[in-house]
Amino acid sequence: MTISAALVLFAVIWFMCLFIILPLKIKSQGEDGKIVPGTPASAPSRPQLKKKTIYVTIISLVLWIALIFVITSGLIRVQDIAFFNRS
Repeated sequence: MTISAALVLFAVIWFMCLFIILPLKIKSQGEDGKIVPGTPASAPSRPQLKKKTIYVTIISLVLWIALIFVITSGLIRVQDIAFFNRS
């Protein structure tokens, strides 16, 4: 695996984890009762982006290391995956 392929894999994993974690534990301004003028009531009151990006980075780093190990060790090869049941 090349360095650029490893970086692309990490970026894909990081963004997938980010989009999964972003909507978790969100409280809207409407639920808090403190709506800032000019924003919709569904806007988050405290998005906690710094905390979430740290979590996403840690989670994606663990997943990335596991995937790099599986790819480079040869545990699963393309030939092991039967796409069209070829014998």
